[in-house]
Amino acid sequence: MLVLLIALAAVLAYGALRYVDGEFEKPGPATTPVSLRVEQGSSVRSVLVQLGVLGALKSPKLTELYLRIHGERLNIKAGEYAIPPNATPAAIVKLLEEGKVVLDQLTVVEGSTFAELRKALERHAKILATLKGKSDADVMIAIGHGGEQPEGRFFPDTYRFAAGTTDVDLLKLAYGQMAQVLQSAWAQKEDGLPIRSPYEALILASIIEKETGKPEERQRISGVFTERLRKGMRLQSDPTVIYGIGAKYDGDIRSKDLVTDTPYNTYTRPGLPPTPIALAGKEAVLAAVKPEDTGAIFFVATGEGDGAHYFSKTLEEHNAAVARYLARIKARNAAPAPVQQPQRATPAAQSKAASPSTARDTSVPQ
Repeated sequence: MLVLLIALAAVLAYGALRYVDGEFEKPGPATTPVSLRVEQGSSVRSVLVQLGVLGALKSPKLTELYLRIHGERLNIKAGEYAIPPNATPAAIVKLLEEGKVVLDQLTVVEGSTFAELRKALERHAKILATLKGKSDADVMIAIGHGGEQPEGRFFPDTYRFAAGTTDVDLLKLAYGQMAQVLQSAWAQKEDGLPIRSPYEALILASIIEKETGKPEERQRISGVFTERLRKGMRLQSDPTVIYGIGAKYDGDIRSKDLVTDTPYNTYTRPGLPPTPIALAGKEAVLAAVKPEDTGAIFFVATGEGDGAHYFSKTLEEHNAAVARYLARIKARNAAPAPVQQPQRATPAAQSKAASPSTARDTSVPQ
């Protein structure tokens, strides 16, 4: 009798095991994709129950039993998961085990400022904001670089991340990428440049980024600023003046702004400004250490509306280029507006066309 009972128990256990294994491989009840959000620190049981409530699992308890029987321990990564229709418990567990979360993204634009980056982090619905209200100095401490100025230190790129990623983690990533880009560029630096450190290269790169209208002109613009630094000439870059004005800048740069001294006014102060003025991209950083030597020390927009500049070696040549630019702008403004416009100009483009530089020897319309 005892042997029979043991045999019966073994048969029942085997049958139960086969049943549990079979249920683990059966298609699930969901007929449409299911979105699952796993919070940090969630237990396996709570996630399985959540899947049951969402209709992705027929029996969360059987799935948990399967995991216990087979000694599988899941380490589920927080984030959002997209569960396909009719996914088997086996497929769902594999998805969770591999941490295949749905990735969100944040695009940091070249030429944006650290303040704009902070706003973008705060506004993103899928980023866990932990730095809101903190000072820039506190932010740098939080990412492990206390005492450093933040402007320009973060690489502009498109970052993909799991929902719930903190702003601190993303800033650490962007800081690390910029450090790598800068280190690589500095290793390629041409000899004899008037910049003494990678940080000075980063400052120059930020100015090049803001002055560039066409990507292919970065190295030529770098060449102008490099030549000016060599000759001891002031850079006279409008974007540095605008950065120094700060929040008071209303979209138009005036003559009085050029003579109002700030630490960033390169019309009133020689050399580079004290910090970068924006987040420079990789090409601008490379341009800073590999300038194109044309002998030009001036440049002005051509006025053709394509972002191109005219580069000059003498003040006389430059003044003539400025006169041509102003004439084009005057003619454009005097021309009757067409009845229909296929594409409306952006406010930024309108601002650039309406505010040409006139008496500045590296004039760029803002």
